[in-house]
Amino acid sequence: MSTHHGAEARATRSLLALGAAYTLLVSASVAALLLRRSEVGLSDIAGLNPFGPPEIARRFFAEAPEATRVAAFFGFTSAIPLAIYTATVVARLQGLGVRHAAVHMAFAGGLAASGGLALSGLFLWGLSVPEAADSIPVGHTLHFLVFLCGGPAFAVAMGLLAGSVSVSCRVARLLPRWVVWLGLSIATTGALSAFGLLSIPMTLAIPITRVGGFAWLLAVGALMPTGSPRVHTDDR
Repeated sequence: MSTHHGAEARATRSLLALGAAYTLLVSASVAALLLRRSEVGLSDIAGLNPFGPPEIARRFFAEAPEATRVAAFFGFTSAIPLAIYTATVVARLQGLGVRHAAVHMAFAGGLAASGGLALSGLFLWGLSVPEAADSIPVGHTLHFLVFLCGGPAFAVAMGLLAGSVSVSCRVARLLPRWVVWLGLSIATTGALSAFGLLSIPMTLAIPITRVGGFAWLLAVGALMPTGSPRVHTDDR
């Protein structure tokens, strides 16, 4: 019995460690670009996005291919702890007796989110190639692919992961209500991120989903129970 509970405790601690690793790697990816030495002004950095002037993006990436490559590395590797986190939390829910379709939806969402991060990192690495960065058509295309994979695609999938796990935990009463509602809020902003493909202002939902996802992953990792509570099938 003690061995069983010890394994459960380690599984819960591993969720927190994986969530922290994912958060740190994504933060390192952003920092690698923003802290690099560049002649591009702060106002240009703040406005750096694929919808902005292509020449600003070309200068931004062409001036420091090493920093871009480092950012791509951290962005790509951040997909690994997120994928492992997904598999671990799904296995944890099943181990706690949760038998709900949302558990399988969470697995699909988590893998899709990690895949979006991985592709975004690979396309960003392409911008570290001088020939690609110096060419406005090629660089602009790669920049949009970085945004699409790491933006709407990631946010929608992250919302599916957070929402599905939260629904499962709501049914089984495994997590505090505020964590469940945080996950459902992330699911909402993640879904709204898809409308960024139609309206540029809706892309504001993407960073909200990303930052909220950090807090939610860490909260679930810290608060997921290690015991085997009775699973309630009602939703009162």
